[in-house]
Amino acid sequence: MKKITFTVIALFLITTIQAQQTNNSTLTIEQIMQGDKFVGYLPSGINWSEDSKTIYFSWNPAMEKLRSTYKVGLDGGQLTKVSDEELMTMPSYGNYNRARTQKVYAKNGDLYILDLATGNTRQLTNTIDSERSPQFSGDEKSIIYNYKNNLYAWHLESGMISQLTNFQSGNKRPDKSKTEQEEWLERDQLEYFEVLKERKEARELQNERSDRLKVKRPKTVYYGKNFISNINISPDMKYVTYRLTKRSGAKGTKVPNFVTESGYIEDLNSRPKVGSPQSSADLWIFDIEKDTAYQVATKDIEGIYDKPAYLKDYHKGDEEYNPTYDKPREVVIHGPIYANDSKALVDVKALDNKDRWVMLLDLATGTLTQLDRQHDDAWIGGPGISSWNFASGNMGWLDNETVFYQSEKTGYSHLYCQNIKDKKAKQLTKGDFEIISAEVSNDSKYFYITSNKENPHEHHFYKMSVKGGKMEKITKEVGNHQVTISPDEQYLAIRYSYANKPWELYVMKNEAGAEMKQLTNSTTDAFKNYSWRVPEIVYFEAEDGAKVPARLYRPEGAKEGDPAVIFVHGAGYLQNVHNWWSSYYREYMFHNILADNGYTVLDIDYRASN
Repeated sequence: MKKITFTVIALFLITTIQAQQTNNSTLTIEQIMQGDKFVGYLPSGINWSEDSKTIYFSWNPAMEKLRSTYKVGLDGGQLTKVSDEELMTMPSYGNYNRARTQKVYAKNGDLYILDLATGNTRQLTNTIDSERSPQFSGDEKSIIYNYKNNLYAWHLESGMISQLTNFQSGNKRPDKSKTEQEEWLERDQLEYFEVLKERKEARELQNERSDRLKVKRPKTVYYGKNFISNINISPDMKYVTYRLTKRSGAKGTKVPNFVTESGYIEDLNSRPKVGSPQSSADLWIFDIEKDTAYQVATKDIEGIYDKPAYLKDYHKGDEEYNPTYDKPREVVIHGPIYANDSKALVDVKALDNKDRWVMLLDLATGTLTQLDRQHDDAWIGGPGISSWNFASGNMGWLDNETVFYQSEKTGYSHLYCQNIKDKKAKQLTKGDFEIISAEVSNDSKYFYITSNKENPHEHHFYKMSVKGGKMEKITKEVGNHQVTISPDEQYLAIRYSYANKPWELYVMKNEAGAEMKQLTNSTTDAFKNYSWRVPEIVYFEAEDGAKVPARLYRPEGAKEGDPAVIFVHGAGYLQNVHNWWSSYYREYMFHNILADNGYTVLDIDYRASN
């Protein structure tokens, strides 16, 4: 009901301002509703050339119908639109060998290998169907790739291709058994007809010879009507893991689309209603040497039978409440993430979002060993933690005996490392702040971190030893720094913005306090002609004592009794109170119009629900 009320107020204010004989703002509703055409098309999709000399990004300074890929050098010279010919030959995202001298990647459904020393690219396939997800094998003698949901190995020395799996949808045809009468009749025929007996013996000998001469092929593994995904192979090429998802069949909602090219109302398919049955997912292992497949069991996970605490509130009657289920809760298993010696790390997330487990997976048996359990009666989530939409958490291996992961066990998402033998965990970062993202350096000696350590309203880039210690702050400007590190880790391409300054592309050396050089200038002249406010960040106390942050827009000469508006944005977990360019940028511009016309605006980050 509140949502409807505020929407009505907003519409009333727009109508009121438009109807005013004199608008005290130089901005108009027509301008801010133009979106990018008024603000400017901001750079996005930042990535580097393999030699760390060129930055590529998506941009549209000429206001064309489509964005294009642009490039610029470290010196910040001319920004050039990349030609279609160059786009066709540019390397894509992929995987490196351990020495980072070669890179294998898929592009346009084909496989390529790049020699980083010479810059020479070799195309490995040219097919109509797509090969994807290439990676080097553990011994780096082969390239493993996915083709039609099966794994293949392209052997670098010989050029031979080997099929490693044979996953097939549907079910194996059952063997047709004979009735008792048919078996008796066959025995009777063989007893009285010598020629039939000789034919059978010859046929059996021929089958035995064929079996001896048969080339070993992977066993066919049928996965029924399930959906197969996340097919991965261990570095030693002994085990393949894969996820089988059983579709819930939940009915989706239909949303009418009134503005269509056909002129008729058309339905848009949307997600099922809240509370509908969820799809379930299981992790399976295929043992290549033993030619057998088996499911990863979850029945022994700590707390897997626990009911969410809120269910007790719904318990009625005289019967004693049972806090556990009679079968394991549904989970999704992310990974595995492999160490160089093929140890397997997985991220297990309960579908009710109350638990997350960091676990070791024994590939030979399919059993799980717990390293860490994270529980929250409300909701497990946060930066670097596996989330409701099946996104995997930030975790991996520092060496063959040490893993790292992020956890909110202190109430803030921080980095931890843990020895897998003694199970001892060490908290690497501490304090009332969050680790937004973290990645390990090429030499595995440092973490490169994005964090709001400075305050909740800024994101900065840091460097820290993988052993923990001081977080060395690299960036210094107030605002948000979205950093893409160059392949040689010497430079940072930064998408930076401030509260009243939209995102632009910058470059700087990967050194604390280095100059951040602006490369793009995306905003329009019309946008620059207005003096945009920097909203004040304030806090007020909620009923339970929590300090709730908000952005405050004050008109000049404001006094008690003047009109005010409270803005309620539509995403309960979204942070909109910060010192960078808002994702609700149209609303930000509208707040400026309101302030120009004497309205005080309070933009609140409410807590989880509106």
